[in-house]
Amino acid sequence: MMQILKSNPGRRLKKHAVLAMVLLAIALTGCTTALPRAPGQAAATYIADVDIRYHGFQRTYLVHLPPGYDGKQPLPMVIVLHGAFGNAKLVERFSGFSQLADEKQFIAIYPNGIGYLGLFQHWNAGHCCGTAQEDNIDDVGFLAAVIKDASGRLAVDQRHIFMVGFSNGGMLAYRFAAERGEMLAAFAPLAASAGGRTDENSPEWGIPRPVKPLPVIAFHGLVDEHVPFEGGTNPAKKSGREYWSVMRSLGVWIERDGCAETPIERDERQGKVHVQDWKNCTDHDEVVLYTLEGWPHKWPSPYYSNERDPQDPLHGFDAARIIWDFFEQMP
Repeated sequence: MMQILKSNPGRRLKKHAVLAMVLLAIALTGCTTALPRAPGQAAATYIADVDIRYHGFQRTYLVHLPPGYDGKQPLPMVIVLHGAFGNAKLVERFSGFSQLADEKQFIAIYPNGIGYLGLFQHWNAGHCCGTAQEDNIDDVGFLAAVIKDASGRLAVDQRHIFMVGFSNGGMLAYRFAAERGEMLAAFAPLAASAGGRTDENSPEWGIPRPVKPLPVIAFHGLVDEHVPFEGGTNPAKKSGREYWSVMRSLGVWIERDGCAETPIERDERQGKVHVQDWKNCTDHDEVVLYTLEGWPHKWPSPYYSNERDPQDPLHGFDAARIIWDFFEQMP
């Protein structure tokens, strides 16, 4: 075997690439403190890595508690889902939700999808993605188990549990909200679609009629090549995978929430951000869409938006703050 590897530069490079990915996985995972079954006072913010078993799989999620958490006063909880090939630690870093949790006093939860060595993790959103979809992993059940597990360990305000997801994670947020919406107060998909199909030979899959109306706020970039705003095939990978358009995805919720057909519209940030707001919905629900001109398939947060020229209208754009303001105003 060693002789074969030495005589084949391609194999040797592949071996080095695997080693590099392992080291990257370790760096991204980092060290975490085990969360006790019933934590007492938290003198400062910390992150804990919690192992739970679901359907025979060992699954994990990260917890971020704000300073001053004492285990007595129930706090709102936000579940944040990473995208394909991501992980909990990475989305915790670039979403900005942990910093916001410290400021606004809520609990942030970051579940991990199914993957390899902390990388290549995916969610089964019905129509996407990776081995999680291929193996029909019950990620809706896993997220329900995460909510129950976290609620058993922590002081969680059961009336204010929210879900946010990016890309493949946003697709799962669409699915979870439709199938298990009774566990949520509102949700927010970013750069995501509620349906589609793996390729032209596969049947189309879409979220079912939601079990209950829910407020939803969505974000999408107009130059997103991975999940196109208008739907259709993925031009970035040319794999034949197809997605529903943003409007078709949100249309399921506009209808279910009983909203007015015509949204209230406004522009922000020198016209680079278009906001459509469907109001007059059942039970004070609301559907809001933020469309970002010139924005690619990235989480719209300072982690990425600060890379832009300070004169760029999207410099400093922070979706997490807008999402939390939306969540906070929900009854």
